[in-house]
Amino acid sequence: MKNVKRSIAVVIYGEGRDGVRTVLAVRRPPDDVDLPGIWGLPAASLREGEDWKAAVLRAGREKLGVRLALVGELGEGTLERPDHLLHMRLVEAQIAEGVPDVRQPCEGVTRYVDWKWAEARELAAGAKQGSLCCRMYLREIGMG
Repeated sequence: MKNVKRSIAVVIYGEGRDGVRTVLAVRRPPDDVDLPGIWGLPAASLREGEDWKAAVLRAGREKLGVRLALVGELGEGTLERPDHLLHMRLVEAQIAEGVPDVRQPCEGVTRYVDWKWAEARELAAGAKQGSLCCRMYLREIGMG
């Protein structure tokens, strides 16, 4: 039986352009093992003894350099990877303090190479390449 890797992905809504809602999207590095170079949602694996709420707050600090405020839970999903099962909780949060900056000095986590406010359709490529967070978000808004 495969190990289960528990994780969270965070939906942070932006102002939008011309009435189109945007979300904070991050780009994975080109040498990422699972999803090289794709745009997706900020995410984090839960650490030993950590609950999903703490993981969301940590992801904000460590990966985006901001303080997040939880808004609510959107759903859960599971995806089989070659060496483990990925179980993810999709949550909504707001930036309570700070401006996103993916150049954080944090070791041992995926360090994103860029961020932007993106329309949902911009996450479709990641969903096709196997990004669970992209698939879950697009399904949540009726596009997947």
